[in-house]
Amino acid sequence: MSNVLGIISEYNPFHNGHLHHLNESKKISHSDYSIAIMTGNFTQRGEPSIVDKWSKAKMAIESGVDLVIELPTLYAISSAENFASGAIKILNSLGIVDYISFGSESDDISVLNDVANVLCAEPDEYKTLLSHELSKGVSFPKAREKALMMYLNNVRRFANVLSSPNNILGIEYLKALKRQKSNIQPITVKREGTGHNDNIISSSSKIASASAIRNLCLSNDISILQNVMPESSYNILNDNIKKGNVVNNLSAFDKEIIYTLRKMSTDEIANLPDVSEGLEFAIKSAANECNSVVELLSIVDTKRYTKTRIQRILLYAILGITKKDMQVSMNITKPYIRILGFNDKGKGILSEISKKNRRLELVSSVKKFVDKGPNKNLKLMMEKDIWATNVYTLGYEYESKANLDFTQKLIT
Repeated sequence: MSNVLGIISEYNPFHNGHLHHLNESKKISHSDYSIAIMTGNFTQRGEPSIVDKWSKAKMAIESGVDLVIELPTLYAISSAENFASGAIKILNSLGIVDYISFGSESDDISVLNDVANVLCAEPDEYKTLLSHELSKGVSFPKAREKALMMYLNNVRRFANVLSSPNNILGIEYLKALKRQKSNIQPITVKREGTGHNDNIISSSSKIASASAIRNLCLSNDISILQNVMPESSYNILNDNIKKGNVVNNLSAFDKEIIYTLRKMSTDEIANLPDVSEGLEFAIKSAANECNSVVELLSIVDTKRYTKTRIQRILLYAILGITKKDMQVSMNITKPYIRILGFNDKGKGILSEISKKNRRLELVSSVKKFVDKGPNKNLKLMMEKDIWATNVYTLGYEYESKANLDFTQKLIT
């Protein structure tokens, strides 16, 4: 088989920027086959996906991705480090991936690699600098950026590298490749057009951020999105909007989140991943005082914790994810391969994967996988995926069916 390209994605939703990245990555790597490891119904920023995971898989396949594999929920809504580690574990386990490509604000992979080397080795001088910055009460990302800048001591080369979201994930992918001693070769494609969180869509531009696209979905007229999305992606998104099957933001789960937090004890909240240093008391107090996620986030807002981290904690609460569950995901070396969809070339990829590793858990039917009785850790991970879908559909406007993981067909 000729070169196989791996991409770690959210495709929330798939737009022209993603299409540019896919096509450029194929060109740079001379790859004839592509595999996307894609988050499901919730994302790494602690937010719901605008459309369900099968709709996202369909967008990707109709735009040229050959095989879409779901990144299990425990990785998908985890820290950037565990998110990247889980995705690289899956790509490694396939045994056929030659390249991984990611978008970045910097197209110089050597700069990102230098940072990844420091974070992998964690030299004593760097750890001392990091501890000093954390003692100032700032968030971990801010403290890490400052400590790295001081340790690397080259402002011109490393300025703004760690304040850009795609760069940060790219560095985590490089770390994971190193730690897992992977032979997959990393490449990067410079992000085109608007910034990651830019909420403006220009009528003259063909590229807009996913954030801007999601925000526009709150309006009555989304026709401008035809300029910034592949036609098939736009049609899938528009169809979901008409059916009421879109979830615009975390506020769709206001009542579920507030109810869950009010029901939980402070000890139970303290057992959620990412909760430390008494944060459970602030979250519990806020849940008792407010009636919405927006209000809760404003009350709990602190310098030490980013909004993204608090949002992830809210998801952990309604999805029933504990620190122990997250540790399970970190300890697993070979996650299952949950197939969401594929085209004809993807079918060939699956055949090649099966030949390479017959013991790999390829999941095309959740029911068969569950009935087979997987080991308890893989079973736990799948249960979280199933529950995440059941919670996700509560955000729909009209109907909310459960157990879609058992009934939804593969996208082919």
